[in-house]
Amino acid sequence: MIKPIATPHHERHRSEHIGWLRAAVLGANDGLISTSSLLVGVAAASASPHTILMTGVAALVAGALSMAAGEYVSVSSQADTESADRAKEVRELEEMPEAEFRELTHIYVQRGLSKSLAEQVARELTAHDALGAHLRDELGIVGHMSARPVQAALSSAGAFALGALPPLLLAGLWPGSSLSIAIISMTLVLLGVLGAMAGWLGGASMAKGAARVLFWGALAMGATSLIGRLFDAQVA
Repeated sequence: MIKPIATPHHERHRSEHIGWLRAAVLGANDGLISTSSLLVGVAAASASPHTILMTGVAALVAGALSMAAGEYVSVSSQADTESADRAKEVRELEEMPEAEFRELTHIYVQRGLSKSLAEQVARELTAHDALGAHLRDELGIVGHMSARPVQAALSSAGAFALGALPPLLLAGLWPGSSLSIAIISMTLVLLGVLGAMAGWLGGASMAKGAARVLFWGALAMGATSLIGRLFDAQVA
């Protein structure tokens, strides 16, 4: 009896989303920590509610655009490097295919294959997709890990704005005094949730992810609160 051919099996791994996930987590953390810290510092200096709200709006817009620009430039540099490496491989495959075949064979031997099997694998992969084999096995460039500047920039800007929104809304809606305490409390809770979620999505410890972002968030807000109080004391 002939056994049926098994259907292709595709396993989804967290590394497939590492590019946009890294940018999104960084943007949300930065938006929440920087905006909350700035508002806490301004509020600690006894600024008016209008000034605090204006500061928060400016921080959201400037921060989101800054994150987008920085991420776009950084990832574009990576994309330029990948493009140059791709062009170099295309040229080498055209000009010296035998040397490239030997190079691919050597890579597979280094990974543990016997010489004869490495040559067979290199020959079949070269016949199927020579450029793809060299990009993947020689340079480590694979489709889901390649640089995407626009995607990274939009993810960073959107995540920053999303992270900056809660403290900004709280600053606009808080009815009484103790705004600094309210922002600090809300920010620490959100940072804990965000850090735990980042740890879970990345397959790491949720507690560890929450603890490290809580530490830096508390440190930032503590520093800006102290600065605000010093400026308020000097004015008084």
